[in-house]
Amino acid sequence: MTAAFDQTDVLDLVVVGGGAAGLSGAKIAARARRTVLLVDAGAPRNGPAEGVHNYLYAEGTAPARLGEIGRAEAAGYGVQIVNGTAVSAAVVPQSGAGGPRFTVTIDVQDCGTRTVSARRLLLATGVVDVLPDIAGLRERWGRDVLHCPFCHGWEVRDQAIGVIGSGPTALHAVQLFRTLTDDVVYFQHTAPDPTEEQLELLAALSVPHVVGSVERVETADDALTGVRLATGDVVAREALAVAPFVRGRGDLLADLDLRTSDLDMGGVSVGTYVPTDPTGLTGTPGVWAAGNLANLMAQVVTSASAGSAAGAAIHMDLMAEDSAAAVAAYRERSASRGSSDIPPQM
Repeated sequence: MTAAFDQTDVLDLVVVGGGAAGLSGAKIAARARRTVLLVDAGAPRNGPAEGVHNYLYAEGTAPARLGEIGRAEAAGYGVQIVNGTAVSAAVVPQSGAGGPRFTVTIDVQDCGTRTVSARRLLLATGVVDVLPDIAGLRERWGRDVLHCPFCHGWEVRDQAIGVIGSGPTALHAVQLFRTLTDDVVYFQHTAPDPTEEQLELLAALSVPHVVGSVERVETADDALTGVRLATGDVVAREALAVAPFVRGRGDLLADLDLRTSDLDMGGVSVGTYVPTDPTGLTGTPGVWAAGNLANLMAQVVTSASAGSAAGAAIHMDLMAEDSAAAVAAYRERSASRGSSDIPPQM
């Protein structure tokens, strides 16, 4: 749904991103009677997956269905939901007292461009998974090509699994998926050569080690059947595990004077994210980030929790600003009359 809106007043909060983090943040702020606009481009990271897992009370629910439920809940508390893309943002300079202010320009689906004003921003734009350059891999992503054993491992238990090495975490993935099945093959692909200790670990786990690059993913009847190596050999597999480079979406970051940091593992960057404090507050006052944009390892339930924490923190930040403004106005009234209007004690 796209809410019809003609927003001339300053909103309390604009949320960019309609996944678990964004919807949770929007909902908790709206329940505190904040005016909230949520912008959703409709391209969730987990869109290809059949179901969401490890999310209590929603086990196996399709991501699209979970999104529908979340939108309906948020809208029930007055959140305006807009199908579109936030194309730019700006910090509005403020003189004197008062908190930060922003403008956000939105390319609204089928409705042109609108610009809204906000007191606070929550960025929940997620990440982009950059996969190894292997033919056919992207087409199977989120189905039988997986990255997280906690998210999707149960669904491929006891199957023939291949782990494709594309970075320093590959052998860690081998161990994780080896707990799910006795049949794991490690394809080194572009990963560094294993150390003697790592080779010993592979042998101890009965995991064959295939040297050489993987050229393509083989399928039949819309199911993964194996991988073809650069040598032409085909190794039969039913599922593949691969660790993508996880890049935090750069939407609006430069506009808001934000930069991503590298997540380093084994001396190699495996992704980029926006650093925050425990509530999700970024280095730019008035701007919070939640979900995978701030935590590359977050599952759906973790992202929802982070969005909730950010929404609550934003409400309390606005509350402090409102209270300070009320006290300043009270002092000004008292000074102009030369007396206090403090109500008598009851």
